[in-house]
Amino acid sequence: MPAALNEQTGSVKPAVDKSKFSYRFIRDAKMNKYVYIMLLPVVAYYILFYYVPMYGLQIAFKDYAPGLGIFHSPWVGFKHFQDFFSSYYFWRILRNTLLISTYDLLFSFPASIILALLLNELRSKFLKRAVQTITYMPHFISIVVISGMLVDFLARDGLINNILSSWFGFTPLTFLQESGWFRSIYVSSNIWQNIGWGSIIYLSAMSGIDPSLYEASKVDGANRWQQTFNITLPGIMSTIVILLILQIGNFMTIGADKILLLYNPTTYETADVIGTFVYRKGILESNFSYSSAVGLFNSLINFTLLVLANTLSRRTSDNKLW
Repeated sequence: MPAALNEQTGSVKPAVDKSKFSYRFIRDAKMNKYVYIMLLPVVAYYILFYYVPMYGLQIAFKDYAPGLGIFHSPWVGFKHFQDFFSSYYFWRILRNTLLISTYDLLFSFPASIILALLLNELRSKFLKRAVQTITYMPHFISIVVISGMLVDFLARDGLINNILSSWFGFTPLTFLQESGWFRSIYVSSNIWQNIGWGSIIYLSAMSGIDPSLYEASKVDGANRWQQTFNITLPGIMSTIVILLILQIGNFMTIGADKILLLYNPTTYETADVIGTFVYRKGILESNFSYSSAVGLFNSLINFTLLVLANTLSRRTSDNKLW
């Protein structure tokens, strides 16, 4: 292998063989060709639906007209960004997006961890499987069906109002017409839908904890609470941090599809978020350039939060995405 001279120290160091990586890749591809074949559809999916459409991001800086196409549409620079930042709706949708995402992170994210810890303490296998099945089921129900169930349950003559009025004497409310209730409904329905599915990863991480640690703690007189806080939680902390980083990376991309199915003009004040605003401007009003600028702004914030969360985790612990 040829050597290279280090100009600062004057020492000679081996040069990096540029063909080494390609040789290893080719050899690994031959040894695991079926694995790479299975990987091809996934790679093709991300290339076609995530990377190729990035070419169209330039319409955020153009006054796009479908008849002219992307290439021939006139360039307007940051005009659409300036219009968005100075619009009446900017602070409203930014506030709603931040608040709903924060509430979802504070309540939905720990809910799966708490459920996993509780399931881990159950000694009855039948009860554990029953609870897991019941909590997993909502995850497999379509968002459209979930939203329809919520609309029926929360109607003035729905299940929730019947229970509150019959059992507790409350006056029936039209929950989905009251802007003050929307965030609570959205976050609580998210917990109901995802708590069981989210606990699967934490239960898998708990199964990898060395049982001898629990046995040693029993000898030392530790109770179940002490074992949970000193063995179980530290044992799954790396998993918690990684999933938290991923959650922060999608902080601004909350479930706009569910919000679209649940909100209405009377709840725009607390329910309208960036995703729904982009839908109305881009699809309903055909203002493609403006909606692309808003969507690009949202993506840049998500990317910045992801990098910051990963950097902070890397500096404070050994847990990181890259």
